[in-house]
This record gives sequence, structure tokens and C-alpha cells, in this order.
Amino acid sequence: MSTQQPPTSGPFFHGTRADLRVGDLLVPGFRSNYRPEVVMNHVYFTALQGGAGLAAELARGDAPPRLYVVEPTGPFEDDPNVTDKKFPGNPTRSYRSADPLVITGEVTEWQRLTPEALLAWHERLRNITGEIVN
Repeated sequence: MSTQQPPTSGPFFHGTRADLRVGDLLVPGFRSNYRPEVVMNHVYFTALQGGAGLAAELARGDAPPRLYVVEPTGPFEDDPNVTDKKFPGNPTRSYRSADPLVITGEVTEWQRLTPEALLAWHERLRNITGEIVN
């Protein structure tokens, strides 16, 4: 996949359970939330608050889910794990970068998943058999 800049603009969001501050950097090299045996070569983000909120809810750990506004510091590409592989084009507006993302803010209120929806997502993730494009 090419690393040319996709034709999109922010704001961009990243969901996690990490307690971060404005100016902190998100960097590659951490374990995948969906396949803990995989160390990720990219940092993932989206232009949709709902997508980042879902990622925050599904992130490993016991800390509260957090939704951050982020800015890429380098080139980024469409996330090949969902783009064309699962959805034609990029309707999820999901991206990844090998360069850090800088935290520029935090969204404190967003549409949270119901406990039933969260349970359904966890079950769905347990049954995924495809590989992560890393």
C-alpha cells in the first residue's frame, strides 16, 4: 500500500484507555488490542468520533476509555485492515501512520456503546480469523 497522503482532512481521533495529555505523542510499537501477540508497526486513527470511541471501548485494560483529538506528524495511509479488505473505499475514514500522532485535545463526551453492544463486539473480535496487515 502506498504512503501518499489520502485526500482527507481532520479533525482526527484516536481511542484508547491510556491517560494522555495535550502534546503527548502516540507512537508505533505497542501490542494490538485485537491480536495481543502482534506488535503494531503503525498508529491508527480515524476522522470519525464513533470509530475512535469504539476503539477506546474495545481497548485492553481496566482504565476508562478515552477519546483524543490527534494530528499526524508525517505521512499516513488508508488502514488496509478495513479499507477495501472489508469495506470498498474508506467509509470508516480509518488511517494509519508509521510516524507519531500528537495529542491536540480530548473529547470528553461521545456516544458510548451499550453493555450489550460492547459484549457483541467482543464476541465478534474473538471470532475473527483473518490476519492483521501490519
